[in-house]
Amino acid sequence: MEEIYKYIEEHQTPQSEALDWVEKQTHIRTNHARMLSGSVQGQFMRMLVQMTGARRILELGTFTGYSAICLASALPGNGHLDTLELNDELEDLILEGFERAGLSDRISLHIGDCKETLRRLREDMGSEPADDMLYDIVYMDANKREYCEYYDLVFDMVRPGGLILADNVLWDGKVCQNPLPQDKQTLGIARFNDMIRDDRRVESVILPLRDGLNIIRKKL
Repeated sequence: MEEIYKYIEEHQTPQSEALDWVEKQTHIRTNHARMLSGSVQGQFMRMLVQMTGARRILELGTFTGYSAICLASALPGNGHLDTLELNDELEDLILEGFERAGLSDRISLHIGDCKETLRRLREDMGSEPADDMLYDIVYMDANKREYCEYYDLVFDMVRPGGLILADNVLWDGKVCQNPLPQDKQTLGIARFNDMIRDDRRVESVILPLRDGLNIIRKKL
């Protein structure tokens, strides 16, 4: 599988110099480089933004900013991305990456608890937000134990026909094990996958891309 993934990377559009820098700095300055979306998933999401014509994107879980750069780089000139991150120690690295990518004016970084920030953003929208205030795409890659809560909070913030992308939904294959592991992360992901399957307001498909990407479309 590793050889196939390497082959795919070598036969797709190469990542930008800014993404090269973020990837290198992530390996040097953090102990969790495995959390990077990576060039294949990053390029896929970038093309998804282009294909859907998205103008407003919300990201839950910035980490070092790799996926935010991928998503925001595909936005039109008037597009904007809000990205939420808990770890304030990563802020300098994230903002430098955005600057190197030339995207500082298209991305707003919100440092703090994800659920609290989401509630504030919902309040800012008002009870009946205009269509141009709703998000076209939401990308979820934060605390796996809280995916169901994130989903409930963001659902009304997404326009009809919009997408919710949920990362790591295969969780190293743990969600397929029988009996199911009882750690909180695995239980959270498994509960989320079941929740999406049973939600008649959406249609979805899980792609076995890296650790699993659930593409969820809000029905019109």
